[in-house]
Amino acid sequence: MTEKIALFGAGGKMGYRLTSNLLKSDYRVAHVEPGEGGRKRLKDDLGVECVSADAAIDGADVVILAVPDTLIGKLSHEIAPKLRAGTMVMTLDAAAPFAGHLPARPDLTYFVAHPCHPLIFNDESTTEGRRDFFGGAHAKQSITSALMQGPEEAFDLGEAVAKVIYAPILRSYRLTVDQMALLEPGLSETICATLLYVMREAMEETVKRGVPKEAARDFLLGHMNILGAVIFNEIPGAFSDACNKAIEFGKPRLMRDDWKNVFEREEIAESIRRIT
Repeated sequence: MTEKIALFGAGGKMGYRLTSNLLKSDYRVAHVEPGEGGRKRLKDDLGVECVSADAAIDGADVVILAVPDTLIGKLSHEIAPKLRAGTMVMTLDAAAPFAGHLPARPDLTYFVAHPCHPLIFNDESTTEGRRDFFGGAHAKQSITSALMQGPEEAFDLGEAVAKVIYAPILRSYRLTVDQMALLEPGLSETICATLLYVMREAMEETVKRGVPKEAARDFLLGHMNILGAVIFNEIPGAFSDACNKAIEFGKPRLMRDDWKNVFEREEIAESIRRIT
């Protein structure tokens, strides 16, 4: 008999995506969704009927918590006393586990799985694939997974479930929870999202100074494409002397000397504290 999965938050933004992919698998899935709108969407769009939390976790092999980070601690503590030993509790982000919000139940397996999202440089050949920026529908994406606690053999089950909920998959990486926290919020949000936001503000500044908005947007996105391809070794190439000189003088103007301290564990912990 295939494993039973209890999916909490099945009708939410992330949970709906997981539900759609799990319907294509052989897993037996029990869906839990407290919101009336989410339950209606699941039924109308996917033909899925939701059940109570107690019914969902009864006999469940894997419990997926597809809920906001701020609710992980509360929900996991509510259901933990009702879970049999050996049950896998899966979160979709490392924040709450890293912050210690999961219950102290050494007989449970804790697993974290998070998507990388489709790469900017890809070989998607369909319009749907090229427009699937989030992943989990048409475009291939890599995933990261961590076995936080539990028997070593449990990793295979967690990774197998992760490959289903985030399909189609490009590559799968095994990390630790600490390493996942370095990637998010560290690399992806504190660094990448912040710098991209600054780039957007810079583009808008050129518009304020007279550059047509469409021209500024095309110019920036086009240069992001070619500059990124060279910097990340997607293609062989080198920058011009003028570009290298601009980087040499631009970086200290834009970046603090100690900016890499955002990756120190206490900085990551404080960032996650604010999130959760």
